Amino acid sequence: MIAAWIGALSICIWVYLLAARGRFWLTNAACEMKLSSASPPRVAVVVPARNEADVIEQSIHSLLEQDYVGQLHVFVVDDHSTDETASVVRKAAAHKDEHFTVISAKPLPAGWTGKMWALAQGVEQAAELNPAYFLFTDADIVHAPDSITSLVARAQDSELDLVSMMVLLRCSSLAERALIPAFVFFFFMLYPPEWVNNPKRRTAAAAGGDILVRADALARIGGIGAIRNELIDDCALARKIKQNGRVWLGLTTSTRSIRGYDTFESVGRMISRTAFNQLRHSACWLIATILGLAITYLAPAIVAFFGGWATLWGSVAWLLMSIAFLPTLRFYSRSWFWAPLLLLIALFYMGATVHSAVRYWLGRGGEWKGRSQDI
Repeated sequence: MIAAWIGALSICIWVYLLAARGRFWLTNAACEMKLSSASPPRVAVVVPARNEADVIEQSIHSLLEQDYVGQLHVFVVDDHSTDETASVVRKAAAHKDEHFTVISAKPLPAGWTGKMWALAQGVEQAAELNPAYFLFTDADIVHAPDSITSLVARAQDSELDLVSMMVLLRCSSLAERALIPAFVFFFFMLYPPEWVNNPKRRTAAAAGGDILVRADALARIGGIGAIRNELIDDCALARKIKQNGRVWLGLTTSTRSIRGYDTFESVGRMISRTAFNQLRHSACWLIATILGLAITYLAPAIVAFFGGWATLWGSVAWLLMSIAFLPTLRFYSRSWFWAPLLLLIALFYMGATVHSAVRYWLGRGGEWKGRSQDI
């Protein structure tokens, strides 16, 4: 009887997720847009980079080859890299000095995360050009030629203060094929774009690799300093902006990340870096999250083997879960075979979340390229 009730609860959860959570699971790519203005606004691109020599060259080339007809200047902030990031950047931007600046980051002050400090220095120097928009992008992002044009066009067309695209993540290795589509699925479950884009709802989010923000909107919240200690900085910025402005979140297939996660361990570290921070470092929230994930993802398959009503309810919940995951799998050109395995993928994410908490309690939370930033 208890198993049957758990199965019924799982069904209720998945009916809610499918029918009443902003259709997050449909995973529709946004259409590209064209500029309607005869005089496009000035855009400053800020790229924080720490030990990114293996990926940043392609990113810089993609930014310098944009078809944007307005004024565009790229600022790369070298965040105390110990590899060849700075020299790779300068080589990639050779003969583009009028559109390109490399900044060496100053020592990291207390109370700041490394990425936010790098962004703040880029914004400070870029402000001298009086840009209308800042584009915050990561060193592993390869932009389509019309990427900035489309972002600015969308911002102007709908009078948006922040526009962000979830870029296409690399999905090549076995670990990536197994886990990356679920990362996007879980992200949009937390932050349904339909809710984020609705000014009447409080839900706010952005995808940190590709964020266009209006300069006066950034100034209105107090600049990057307003989120200086945030680890999940993209969503923190969106929340600040949405308090007195409009934000928009979408999904694109034309701009992509080339950062690789070749092993299950590397994907786990990526999840672990921010998971416990997302739970506000609360042991109670951690327990509640694990319990909720277990009922939502693991219980359907378990109770399906109990017989009777439990088998029926568990099977139906498992089917609904698989149906919800299918559009994301199709978006990443993955086989339907992965859909019923979402319960095992969720188990991996649960483990990474617990690992995140343990790292935090050991004083090593939020570690990124040698820095522990969540302690």
